[in-house]
Amino acid sequence: MDLGLKDRVYVVTGATRGLGNASARELLADGAKVIITGRDEKKVAEAAAALGPNAHGVAVDNADPTASASLMAAARERFGGFDGILISVGGPAPGSAADNTDEQWQSAFESVFLGAVRLARAAAAELVEGGVIGFVLSGSVHEPIPGLTISNGLRPGLAGFAKSLSDELGPRGIRVVGLLPARIDTDRVRELDGLSPDPKVTRAANEARIPLRRYGTPEEFGRTAAFLLSPAASYLTGIMLPVDGGARRGF
Repeated sequence: MDLGLKDRVYVVTGATRGLGNASARELLADGAKVIITGRDEKKVAEAAAALGPNAHGVAVDNADPTASASLMAAARERFGGFDGILISVGGPAPGSAADNTDEQWQSAFESVFLGAVRLARAAAAELVEGGVIGFVLSGSVHEPIPGLTISNGLRPGLAGFAKSLSDELGPRGIRVVGLLPARIDTDRVRELDGLSPDPKVTRAANEARIPLRRYGTPEEFGRTAAFLLSPAASYLTGIMLPVDGGARRGF
């Protein structure tokens, strides 16, 4: 199936590694052009070079109030505009309600929540009919993940914002979608498994609860993201799609 991505332009934040990078790679594979971001200038440049000539890197921090304007300007300057954005940010610090500090909450709110809201608002102001705004969220939107209290607090709120935005932008023909990854085999997930006394036992126990009995690959997530961002998904908006090997059993 042709996803209709050829020569379309997407901004993908947090794309130097992990799910953002996998999504950018799959968009490019189907003919799109991408602006990728990350906080470290050197890593952004290296990631863009590895992705090829249709990728352009911009070093910004989602928590910076000027980041959204910088990205929109970069997309206009490099590619003449853009057709969609995938907002992906690194996970906040792990911990329990008793352990996480005010500083950790504030930092996560600025990057995970408010930074994403700013990016979505800026994109919405520039996108035209057929445009799309995607959010990489988490399975914690539906069910809290032990040891990730800050994420459990912020991701569901961002999903609520995304659903509200889909109502507001729908009449303009602009879609808003969310992806809810669970156990995808990224550095982040391996780091979280590594917090347990026995990471191998933890992984095996997690896999036993997944109907497909394995962690997903970044490529599988990236292909799902590419589809949802593409014109092939033109009648999908306001949805929060689990990418979890069936762990949520559908809804």
